[in-house]
Amino acid sequence: MQEALLEVHNLTKVFPGIRALDDVHLTLRSGEVHALIGENGAGKSTLVKILTGVYIPTNGTLTLNGKEISFKNAIDAQQAGIVAIHQEASMFPELSVTENIFMGHHLRNPKTKKLDWKTMTEKTRELLARMQLDINPDTLVKNLSVAKRHMVEISKALSLDADLVIMDEPTSALTGREVEDLFRIVRSLKEEGKAILFISHKFEEIFEICDYYTVFRDGQYIGEGKVADSDEDAIIKMMIGRSIGHLYPEHTPKIGKEILTVEHLSQLGAFKDISFKLHEGEILGLFGLVGAGRSEVVRTIFGIDKSSEGTMILDGKAFKPKGAMDSMRRGIALVPEDRQKQGLVLKMSLTRNISLPVLTNLCWKGIVTRKKVEKEYVHEHGNQMEIKAAGYHVDVDAETLSGGNQQKVVLAKWIGTKPKILILDEPTKGIDVATKAAVHQFIADMADKGVAVILISSELPEVLGMSDRILVMHEGYQTAILEAKDATAESVMRYAIASVQREATNA
Repeated sequence: MQEALLEVHNLTKVFPGIRALDDVHLTLRSGEVHALIGENGAGKSTLVKILTGVYIPTNGTLTLNGKEISFKNAIDAQQAGIVAIHQEASMFPELSVTENIFMGHHLRNPKTKKLDWKTMTEKTRELLARMQLDINPDTLVKNLSVAKRHMVEISKALSLDADLVIMDEPTSALTGREVEDLFRIVRSLKEEGKAILFISHKFEEIFEICDYYTVFRDGQYIGEGKVADSDEDAIIKMMIGRSIGHLYPEHTPKIGKEILTVEHLSQLGAFKDISFKLHEGEILGLFGLVGAGRSEVVRTIFGIDKSSEGTMILDGKAFKPKGAMDSMRRGIALVPEDRQKQGLVLKMSLTRNISLPVLTNLCWKGIVTRKKVEKEYVHEHGNQMEIKAAGYHVDVDAETLSGGNQQKVVLAKWIGTKPKILILDEPTKGIDVATKAAVHQFIADMADKGVAVILISSELPEVLGMSDRILVMHEGYQTAILEAKDATAESVMRYAIASVQREATNA
């Protein structure tokens, strides 16, 4: 067994009203991939922020290469050889790929002391080639897809040549091929003697790439072990203290009347000729690989983007939304994929984020006067999603919550709007296995109440397990609409990669 690179001893972190970490332990060794596992709110993100110098622990110690250390800020951690790749890419969209990769550690000409852009650009090309990314180093980050931005951030971590690389849900925005590329990089780092702390809710990834694991629950250390000596059920029981049962609820569809008809909907440069019918009580899965145009379709239905062709009929009447507010008034709700930029106001409290869609009902002349009603509203819907925070009476900013709890806030804010149509774009992205099961039950319950649901997911088992019908897309085109009961993973994937002829679908 390798010598310990970093050790966490009796670490505690207390915030007002909540103990985020309570006497936890962790040992990371060079040349090993170590999984940190736990539900949302277990304390994983808090530990990462302590290891990277964002938070200072309340109690406990860190030792690096046998010496006790403490970080005053993120620069201290980076200089000590610790770097993190976060679940939500944190980049400067108006700057180039090269500028983003070398932000904070620019190279300078040793003679002139000026920034050495030529060398930085060359090194960026080398890093991108190592990642097998065909990207011009001068490209502005804002012009890259979400997946490519994520891979660029990984390239930035590689540029620092860190001894410890922390990967927090690194595959959440990646395709299957990109995940394979990432794992190739992880194995390469392991061979170079780096320590990797790998945080993921996807057990198939943990069992493929990780050597050891540590489990946290409710801010406490629960246990650890070799991945090869354990199994999924045992780790889940450690995570949540019980067996979770079925991930996908038993759901008997109660299909009602047609509520939305989409005919030949197109948006120039994004998607073309999308047609389907949506019924009350139906869960329509929308599946496709990255770049298929799924999010663009639902953004157009919700009124964020404008269509270039096609028509929609809502409740028997022609529907051409003037904007998101118009769609909300007509009973449509959208939970977006990018929770931080589109789903939340990060600097706003948890309470105000949840009540935001119904704020006009709580105000008089722009001032929130019905604060008791707001508090009851937030408690009801926050508790329904089991949000773990310091209490709704405390003005906890959304940015202080873990990624999974942020997603729960986004879901909670739409429950009380009583939508006729609920559009969910990657609703379980970054959510632990127990909460994922709860979200699935929530979706089934909404459908049972007669709500029409459009579910976008990159996880094919989720689409197959939750949908009544599945609309498949490839590069902006609709390739099939399948009855979920007759669909298989193989048949859906064939349409998603367009290896079969496109069907004429107006179902």
